[in-house]
Amino acid sequence: MNALRRLYFVAVALFLAAPLIVVAGVSVNEKKDLTFPPLGFSLDWYAQIFIDSEWRAALFHSLTLAACSAALAVLIALPLAWFLWRRIAPWANIFQLLGVAPFILPPVITALGFLTFWATLGLFGQFFTAIVSHAVFFVTLPLVTLSLGFASIDRSLVEAAATMGADDRTVARTVVLPLILPYLISGYAFAFVLSLNEYIVAYMTIGFTTETLPIKIFNALRYGYTPTMAAVSVFFVAVAAVVFGILASFFDLRRFFGGAAAEE
Repeated sequence: MNALRRLYFVAVALFLAAPLIVVAGVSVNEKKDLTFPPLGFSLDWYAQIFIDSEWRAALFHSLTLAACSAALAVLIALPLAWFLWRRIAPWANIFQLLGVAPFILPPVITALGFLTFWATLGLFGQFFTAIVSHAVFFVTLPLVTLSLGFASIDRSLVEAAATMGADDRTVARTVVLPLILPYLISGYAFAFVLSLNEYIVAYMTIGFTTETLPIKIFNALRYGYTPTMAAVSVFFVAVAAVVFGILASFFDLRRFFGGAAAEE
């Protein structure tokens, strides 16, 4: 029975990994050809991401957008999660609902809302609008992780600090922040990775005025296929694997999804 179970999980893993294996194989084709298994072997298409000025600019825009929007999402989620933790009341759940609403709605609907908003203000196409839109769209991720972090805090520690004369600011800096720091970092990492890969919201807010990597791939498809597109796709997966691998090596990922709380 255990052998059949392992065989089943291996088969599912191979099925899920098959598209990535094909894309990775195509990305190392020696010639500009959409062929699998690859004909020859070359890493030149990966080098194009950094050598070609257009791909390099798109990479810079994507990294800037992901880094800034993830930071802004954390800055929005942190005080909201703090408020929900300190104010235990039914009406406070309204703010939590507002925090998760952008991520629950279909991305196209959210993207159209951003498009209408920025176009009405006459700011469509500005790069900062994509940063703000991504921050709002992905604020749910750090909000969830930070809420789990606040929920894991023993309130007796806060009460002890207050009893010893610490005000709210001191308690937040010396007690609360060190305890939720892993959740804050993980929330940033989740928002960063998803923002790096996101296309619809970015396209609806900046169009083709500033190309991110997903937008660049879409534009390049109009002129034909190049293995550089497959190389960028593998690059996305590699970045996500590295980010979450680093998180897993330093923190217990089960806690970020409430696993530890469920076991307790």
